Amino acid sequence: MTELTANTAPSAADPLASTAQSGAANYPGLDAWRDLPISQQPTWSNTEVFKASVKELSVVPPLVFAGEVDVLRERLAAAAQGKAFLLQGGDCAETFEAATADKISARVKTILQMAVVLTYGAAMPVIKMGRMAGQFAKPRSSNDETRDGVTLPAYRGDIVNGYDFTPESRAHDAGRMLQAYHTSASTLNLIRAFTQGGFADLRLVHQWNKGFTENPAHARYESLARDIDRAISFMDSCGADFEALKRVEFFASHEALLLDYERALTRIDSRTGLPYDTSAHFLWIGERTRELDHAHVDFLSRVRNPIGVKLGPTTSGDDALRLIDKLDPNREPGRLTFITRMGAGNIREKLPAVVERVTASGAQVLWVTDPMHGNTVTSPNGYKTRNFDDVIDEVRGFFEVHHALGTVPGGLHVEMTGDDVAECLGGADPIDQDAFLDRYESVCDPRLNHMQSLEMAFLVAGALSKR
Repeated sequence: MTELTANTAPSAADPLASTAQSGAANYPGLDAWRDLPISQQPTWSNTEVFKASVKELSVVPPLVFAGEVDVLRERLAAAAQGKAFLLQGGDCAETFEAATADKISARVKTILQMAVVLTYGAAMPVIKMGRMAGQFAKPRSSNDETRDGVTLPAYRGDIVNGYDFTPESRAHDAGRMLQAYHTSASTLNLIRAFTQGGFADLRLVHQWNKGFTENPAHARYESLARDIDRAISFMDSCGADFEALKRVEFFASHEALLLDYERALTRIDSRTGLPYDTSAHFLWIGERTRELDHAHVDFLSRVRNPIGVKLGPTTSGDDALRLIDKLDPNREPGRLTFITRMGAGNIREKLPAVVERVTASGAQVLWVTDPMHGNTVTSPNGYKTRNFDDVIDEVRGFFEVHHALGTVPGGLHVEMTGDDVAECLGGADPIDQDAFLDRYESVCDPRLNHMQSLEMAFLVAGALSKR
């Protein structure tokens, strides 16, 4: 296991050391972001609580380790070359209340089920990554929310404030960063137990999928499920080492939105002397915070983690190249992932020019589709939702663009849950808007439920098999 240290001794060579919080890892430039424009940050209500929280976060054990991060970088490099496929899934916004064993296991179980189907369709390894154990902060379109004439701060995720519409709940409380850390630690502990202790056994996971295909609405996927069953039976009869197939690698990721938290959890790797953000293996920059000369891009350019960037429909080829120069100046395999979120109506028109420009530059990034965020609509009865057909159409468009250009469609990034919620319309066993009244649970964006997630996996497996 790689040692990571806070390395708190001040350095005369670092003129920014004096601006760092007490106890934070000391490395040249890590605090340059503090002097840059920054958006989507809270206004902490109590300075003393903030200082105490950051001080404690600066010395607690890391949530992930540098060696694990390095392994993920190698896996993502393989995906960028078409030798693996990334499946990244989980909640829109995790909540402290929902960090229960049952809900965590249901989410992990669904991701494992999807991965088995995708592995067969792609005929290559699938990298399993959760939007889990840290996805507690959310960007918002407005700083405030008004209900019945009362205006309060918008809900920015459990790491900042509460969802209840009261002044006490909506105050920006820095003490919640500590609760986010401890909740992430317990979530990761459970994930590691599940994925290393037999829960992820390939044969068991495939048996779970049989329940999905037994539903008449999913009968068209039965043939693929039978093929997977025959493949596993063949491996078993050949004496395949199923002990090795009882365990899987599972990586944690979240949007690195709250820089006070990310900076406090940055540690120095004792092997290399380089900084790693130990809040997660993989971190991404959102569409709202990817300005080149702003704080988020600067900070993440300085840590060793693999980095993702969300690219919306306004992204130009020049935007992408500038991001590459800033975040991956050494063109390091596995370092940079572009997560496109352009909408079903834009993907075929907007994506090709960006991919062509990046490819012509010689940079090798990992291309991943996020088919959720560009397809959000409001249902007639007033719920924020997404149409399953639109989500799948954006995935199809993503594959079509890369197929036409001869480039690699390397992954899928999806907001989903393992629970039987009703938040996205449609699917083979369709959800209608009336179901929202009883089964809509998301505090931010609508997620695919368990069955819709598996249906997506079967549909993507078909596209992968033709790749």
